[in-house]
Amino acid sequence: MADTWSLGKHTFTSRLLVGTGKYKDFPTMQRALAASGAEVVTVAVRRLDLSKKGAESLLEWVPKGMTLLPNTAACFTADEAVRTARLGRELDMGELVKLEVIGDKRTLFPDVEGLVQAARILVKEGFTVLPYTNDDPVTAKKLEDVGCAAVMPLGAPIGSGLGLRNPYNLRIIMETVKVPVLVDAGVGTASDAALAMELGAVAVLMNTAIAEAKEPVLMAEAMRDAVAAGRKALLAGRIPMKLHASASSPMTGLIGS
Repeated sequence: MADTWSLGKHTFTSRLLVGTGKYKDFPTMQRALAASGAEVVTVAVRRLDLSKKGAESLLEWVPKGMTLLPNTAACFTADEAVRTARLGRELDMGELVKLEVIGDKRTLFPDVEGLVQAARILVKEGFTVLPYTNDDPVTAKKLEDVGCAAVMPLGAPIGSGLGLRNPYNLRIIMETVKVPVLVDAGVGTASDAALAMELGAVAVLMNTAIAEAKEPVLMAEAMRDAVAAGRKALLAGRIPMKLHASASSPMTGLIGS
């Protein structure tokens, strides 16, 4: 049986979601997106240059068949985020939205009050809302309660590559909410992605770790494999950690014993 997961009416097999920012050029982005095996790609609505057509448009370079996840990056109020989400839907980008309401320009940490406010409005308008939030279980529960289809706690500040700074809070969030938990932001390398999946994340979203790698296409492949490996390890179940050694071979029936 396929190991699938769902967001609203959408069902996916890949548990890696990728972004479109920071690539040196569109052809590199396209090759990396394809290599990632991801089925969902997020696009910043406010950064789309609608005057560009054909090969000059970012959207033309998104591999066919990928599901667009418009996001409200660079929005600093609930009102801005709501208007940006509506614009994405008017551009036929679908009802999915990655909701960002940023509270601080330096850290890009979310404004959780504005986030919950915007989420409540967009859910009522029929959006499938995926909020980018901090690693606070209380906020995650509030977002679930207003009807968000998933929650997306940060692993570390956006673009920092610091990895998962608070895996314990991520675990608590996974225990607190019933909606899918997707780790978003902070992944620096493949082991970070694997760890997020081993913790129990349903999926991982990343951009900078791939786009700014020396070899983006190769890193996209690494992330694809890491997410898959982390998921398999979770399902397989790791052994309990022990303080002392435990011999790999039986100690009974040895020659000369």
